[in-house]
Amino acid sequence: MGRGLAVMLVLYLAPACVLGQAPELKRQELRGLIVEDTAVVSDVHVLNLSALKATISDAEGFFRIEAGLGDTLLFSAVRYKRTSLVVDASVLGAPSVLVPLQPFVNELDEVVVTPYDLTGDLGKDVGRLPVGTPVSAFSLGLPNAAARRFTQTENRLNEATTGGGIVPLNPLLNAITGRTRRLKKQLALEARYEKARHMRGQYPDSIFVNRLGIPEARIPDFMYYCEVDSLFQSVADSGDGLRIWGFLTRKSEEYLKNNALGE
Repeated sequence: MGRGLAVMLVLYLAPACVLGQAPELKRQELRGLIVEDTAVVSDVHVLNLSALKATISDAEGFFRIEAGLGDTLLFSAVRYKRTSLVVDASVLGAPSVLVPLQPFVNELDEVVVTPYDLTGDLGKDVGRLPVGTPVSAFSLGLPNAAARRFTQTENRLNEATTGGGIVPLNPLLNAITGRTRRLKKQLALEARYEKARHMRGQYPDSIFVNRLGIPEARIPDFMYYCEVDSLFQSVADSGDGLRIWGFLTRKSEEYLKNNALGE
């Protein structure tokens, strides 16, 4: 009877001893890439809920984290749905894991906004809104309503050429260093560019493409080609539509020939 009790005691304690000596779950470094379709996703929080470890994906969407068989990984980021991954043998055996994320879209119920019964459909709501006088310097009757706004370069040139005192130092120093000369040159370039932009705006791009033969992607380059011509200023200032069109036609022939286009 005593021997049987001893055997039972050994059988009862054996599992407890085995469990007490069981090694901890072995974990290894898991590498992966987080994407949305074909684009990588950075700054994604990667949490190993089982091991209580965390990391963040880098600028190229890659991450590294310790994980073991059966661990659960949670991927969380702003604008994306939370995604979980249970680590199995195939995940641990892979050199890298691809984790796709889905964008999170917060769909709201349709509402009607009062007091104008707006529906959210701009095409319908535009006609329902009362249109008042826009608030501006003109509507407020301010004395500077018609004053022209100076460009940044014009303000810098004014600052460089003015100053107080018996002998203003600011204009003198800017003249010596060449800053005033550079600002005047910049102002002239901006004025020419504005005239070229205005000249281009008189015609749709289809005219440049179909009538002048200029590829659409090269229209800005063609306008710069016109801008540096010595006759550009007088043609642009003339306001004569026929003269401007003749100028553009002649310059387009030169441009196409010099750039081996349209052959």
